[in-house]
Amino acid sequence: MKRRLAVLFGALLLAGGSLAAERTRELSKKDLNALLAVAKTPRDHLRLADHFEAKALKYEAEAAEHAESAKGYRARPTGSEQKHPMSPDTAAHCDYLADSLGKAAKEARKLAAAHESVAKNEGRWAARE
Repeated sequence: MKRRLAVLFGALLLAGGSLAAERTRELSKKDLNALLAVAKTPRDHLRLADHFEAKALKYEAEAAEHAESAKGYRARPTGSEQKHPMSPDTAAHCDYLADSLGKAAKEARKLAAAHESVAKNEGRWAARE
């Protein structure tokens, strides 16, 4: 059991390290709102695309964590499964979060693709001028 926890903890640390590298591409809320308000150049839109792609990766990692937690709760159900469905220590709660984060990741990817498309189109217009 201890070895299993050590392996799981090590994997989470490795995943966290790669996520930290991805998070550097995320904008703060303030910077995101400011850039959304003035985004006109292809570079601006590519920066926004990078932000939303980083968010998608973050959401996917969190969804995977919750899916893994749900497996653990199914293997060893708690009393909450019957008495308090959807409480934080239930598989249903983790399944719900994994599903919601998966949907958020898809939406973030759509936003990233949209900004990449705008960047390409604006680049074409700039070349024509």
